[in-house]
Amino acid sequence: MCKVLVVVDMQKDFIDGALGFEGADKIIPGIIARIKEYESEGDEVVYTLDTHQENYMDTQEGKNLPVPHCIKGSDGWGLCDELKPVLAGMKAYEKPCFGSMELAKYLEENSKEIKSIEICGLVSNICVLSNAVLAKAAAPEAEIIVDSKLTASFDPKLHQATLDVLKGIQVNVL
Repeated sequence: MCKVLVVVDMQKDFIDGALGFEGADKIIPGIIARIKEYESEGDEVVYTLDTHQENYMDTQEGKNLPVPHCIKGSDGWGLCDELKPVLAGMKAYEKPCFGSMELAKYLEENSKEIKSIEICGLVSNICVLSNAVLAKAAAPEAEIIVDSKLTASFDPKLHQATLDVLKGIQVNVL
């Protein structure tokens, strides 16, 4: 393994469901192309699934973001239709909050073999940012990459501010 692509939370609820926003679907073709590129080069592709339970509104996140979303087993929890076949059979990391500790542990365990970790998906200023920070901590010598065309936010100002923060922690923002 030399390069890892992490596709973050490309789930229905973030595209056209409970927390969907205009423009979220626009990054799908680019993500599909990037997945195929990684596959053709023999590199690894993994993905995350924001995963909540029926008690979401009682959780810390639910109290601060009172919009039930990505409830495990619901239609909104599933990958968007375009990515289902492309990500079929690849390793998925269910995560109960913004960043995946399980993904970070995997990256840390394999950090000596990883040259770069590219992160794409939704939402740039929440889960993409969180997983980029965890990846940087887990594999400090790997190049961490976020392509600004392969992530998006419901708030363009927060999106740009997030890209600036990522640059500040030595993430290569394309």
